[in-house]
Amino acid sequence: MAKTSAIHRNKKRRKMVAQYAERRAELKKQARDESLAMEDRFQAQLKLAELPRNSSKVRIRNRCEITGRPRAYYRKLKVSRIALRELGSAGLIPGLVKSSW
Repeated sequence: MAKTSAIHRNKKRRKMVAQYAERRAELKKQARDESLAMEDRFQAQLKLAELPRNSSKVRIRNRCEITGRPRAYYRKLKVSRIALRELGSAGLIPGLVKSSW
């Protein structure tokens, strides 16, 4: 099990990304728009840099919903390989059968 502080930190980042997503998208659009003057583009870049770092989408870490494990994460199911195996063995995931021979 991951530290609960790491799990809560990641949830806080997800919330902040959602909060600032529209503003970041608009500023990025302005900064990349070559039809605008160079000064306006630079101002948009400075405003983008003033936003909180945790509002950036790349700072989110995919974590298992059950254990909080950051590695071996299956995006489709939002669980780690270990949790997936346990759920599969318990028969809680339809169509998944743990192989044994």
